[in-house]
Amino acid sequence: MISVVNAPNPVDLHVGGRVRMRRKFLGLSQEGLADAIGLTFQQVQKYERGSNRISASKLYEISKTLKAPVSYFFEGYGEAESDDGFSESQSEQFIHGFLMTTEGIELAESFPRIPDPKHRRKIMELVRTLAEDPEPA
Repeated sequence: MISVVNAPNPVDLHVGGRVRMRRKFLGLSQEGLADAIGLTFQQVQKYERGSNRISASKLYEISKTLKAPVSYFFEGYGEAESDDGFSESQSEQFIHGFLMTTEGIELAESFPRIPDPKHRRKIMELVRTLAEDPEPA
């Protein structure tokens, strides 16, 4: 059996992804967040990647800096199956994961600002076509 001792903990990955998403949503750089909480931008990078765990005190500072409650950083984690039997599909989990990436955030912010519905439909057609293309450019 292969041991994955060095693999980031899924909770750390999730919390780090939520930090990145909130920081980017506010237009704050890694350097800006690092300065505000007294760390280096490299440490913020490690937090966002989930390779370093965020201590409770640092998460509290991050939550104040990013103007979000601490609970925000855990939202969506462990919610694939709830107490009432609802189970999030793999597709929903994939979409949620994508929306936590830099590209997902940027796309989610920019796409709704395209005023012409025809342009939005054309962009969707392009995305579908590219997603189905088996050979990368």
